[in-house]
Amino acid sequence: MKILKKILKSVLIIVAVLSLGFIGLIVYAVISDYKPKEKEMISQSDSPSLLKNSHTFSLLTWNIGYAGLDKDMDFFMDGGTKVITPKNRSLENISSIGDFLKKNDTIDFILIQEIDRNSKRSYRIDQYEKIAGILTGHHPFFAKNYDVFFVPAPPANPMGKVLSGIAVYSKFIPESSTRFSLPGHYGFPTQLFQLDRCFMVNRYRIDNGKELVLINTHNEAFDKGGSIRKVQMERLREFVLNEYKSGNYVITGGDWNQFPPDFKPAFSGNKAFTGQVGNFNLMGIESDYMPQEWKWIYDPATPSFRTVMAAYEPATTPTSVCDIFLISPNIESVSVKCHHLGFANSDHNPVIIQVKLK
Repeated sequence: MKILKKILKSVLIIVAVLSLGFIGLIVYAVISDYKPKEKEMISQSDSPSLLKNSHTFSLLTWNIGYAGLDKDMDFFMDGGTKVITPKNRSLENISSIGDFLKKNDTIDFILIQEIDRNSKRSYRIDQYEKIAGILTGHHPFFAKNYDVFFVPAPPANPMGKVLSGIAVYSKFIPESSTRFSLPGHYGFPTQLFQLDRCFMVNRYRIDNGKELVLINTHNEAFDKGGSIRKVQMERLREFVLNEYKSGNYVITGGDWNQFPPDFKPAFSGNKAFTGQVGNFNLMGIESDYMPQEWKWIYDPATPSFRTVMAAYEPATTPTSVCDIFLISPNIESVSVKCHHLGFANSDHNPVIIQVKLK
């Protein structure tokens, strides 16, 4: 009987300690929770560049997956089992990503998503500053969308501290760079450990008196019902339409985590998908989301991302397109190419376009 009491007492003590630890984690998470304003100024310039409206501009968008989602990686959030790629592989990934960007450093605007600054998952390397040191001819801008002192998932091997966001590297100096919060939350306490999604807006002066409004976005991915993605898309639509009505040129690029309207993939050697795969539900953007004269720019012949349920296999891994540009009617699309890098260093491929202001 005494032994049974001791065992029961030990169990109760363990339960009490775990409960207090969990309560303490939640309390500290509430206290330290990143609560961005709806609009936050990143930078302003008294001497911005003056762009010519006759110029053909080049742009690149790439979700680099914090250099941690290479071809050999699977990820627990997508239905895999792994959490963090080995350090030597992470260093190799960010180096290769930097090499590709260096080879394409003539591009005017480089839009990056999932770039870490101080995260356990990327070994606390400041990837934003590292790439800024490579793209010496560009002006860097950063907007935070993930700042959690400790992500407790998965319990057996927690992801830990994350500080990450989106970035723009620009050949030209904008009048301003601003962070805008995207709506939609998972609710308490889950949201304490989730991203605070946003889009970044850089404004550039044009020599005809108008502005080029460049938007970098990274929308929600894991809301199964799509309610968060819906309100985020409504916010983006309202913003870009207002800018166009003001007479401006508008380009929105990034990782939409949705496939483009009326998407018809033309991949060779890859398994194209839409819909639910593992834990990821790839939804589509409605065909009437934007007025018909607005154009969605993407490469239908090349997948821009893969699922991360398992390591990449060219013939069997589900792939699709969600890295897209949206341009206003006063902009002409000149070219688009998704560069298939075999998902060697990221679960996304870079997309490069050229556009001309009408």
